[in-house]
Amino acid sequence: MASLAQQFAGLRCPPLSNSLFSKPFSTKHHHKPRILPIVSAVAISNAETRERQKLKQMFEEAYERCLTAPMEGVSFTVEEFHAALDKYDFDSELGSKVKGTVFSTDANGALVDITAKSSAYLPVQEACIHRIKHVHEAGIVPGLREEFVIIGENEADDSLILSLRSIQYELAWERCRQLQAEDVVVKGKIVGANKGGVVAVVEGLRGFVPFSQISSKSTAEELLKKDLPLKFVEVDEEQSRLVLSNRKAMADSQAQLGIGSVVIGTVQSLKPYGAFIDIGGINGLLHVSQISHDRVSDIATVLQPGDTLKVMILSHDRERGRVSLSTKKLEPTPGDMIRNPKLVFEKAEEMAQTFRQRIAQAEAMARADMLRFQPESGLTLSSDGILGPLAADLPAEGLDLSEVPPADES
Repeated sequence: MASLAQQFAGLRCPPLSNSLFSKPFSTKHHHKPRILPIVSAVAISNAETRERQKLKQMFEEAYERCLTAPMEGVSFTVEEFHAALDKYDFDSELGSKVKGTVFSTDANGALVDITAKSSAYLPVQEACIHRIKHVHEAGIVPGLREEFVIIGENEADDSLILSLRSIQYELAWERCRQLQAEDVVVKGKIVGANKGGVVAVVEGLRGFVPFSQISSKSTAEELLKKDLPLKFVEVDEEQSRLVLSNRKAMADSQAQLGIGSVVIGTVQSLKPYGAFIDIGGINGLLHVSQISHDRVSDIATVLQPGDTLKVMILSHDRERGRVSLSTKKLEPTPGDMIRNPKLVFEKAEEMAQTFRQRIAQAEAMARADMLRFQPESGLTLSSDGILGPLAADLPAEGLDLSEVPPADES
């Protein structure tokens, strides 16, 4: 009723002077009262009431279903729902590992979605085992999915603090233990020094190299920022001790230097009698007579400190630590080292192979001469220089040398 009264109150009637009652009565014109707006208002009010009643009934039915049959019409069971929650559940305790996806980065780190109630944050100092200025340097970009370890919590917004560095740190120690077990030579960059030795970075970890374990007589200042071949002496993660040796690595490298092998070296210094070449931490001498078949009057016209070149091992005195080198043996034609050193380096392996074949033939001939008069060894040498059993036509008891005529002068 109140709504109807409001509708009536909103109706305006024109003044009597303008109404039909102000004009003379006529039987020709009969107008019906204008009650259409009132009927329309009543219809709208009834429609709204029916809609409200319908909604109320729907809510009452839904409430009744929640009380009597809460799972009616649901396509999965309660057990399936809990299993779905468990799929995305994780242990948020410190030290636990979680999977996450990077969705944004900034100057200080990266935001990571770990399907928790709030996002987690990866600070730039925890993004890599190496020192970096931005997470992009470690390959941390939006969309990257990685395993992180929880190292803290931000009390301001209850977000978790993550780390990749801790995981990489564990893997680095595991890698060093493996390399030590395999007795592998690794490269370490010298980044610092103290009165006892130098500090080298290996696999992202800082290791100590005592001066007693450095093969060269270089000072700490001379070694800074250089790469040294190293071997592991001690790997102790609990005590955070990583001790390395350059001497052990050098001994291993020297053992692999075979006569006739080709190595790459760097000219360290020039002397009147030759050039000293660094071949993987070992200093070898390239004598002036071994530079080229043609005479070299001034070494500086052929080589300069810092030049990189290929050299062949002529001899190696392990006891005295001396290595003799040659580029002369690598020349395709005499004088190429002076006229066209690039060609010498291109043909180095091919020429070295020829040199080794000549050495092998010479050794085979020497063995043949020795075995020719020692058949009791049970071995003989074929025409190809292959050492093997005695031939079928050679008696096993050896040769009878009583009938051999004396050697006469020609």
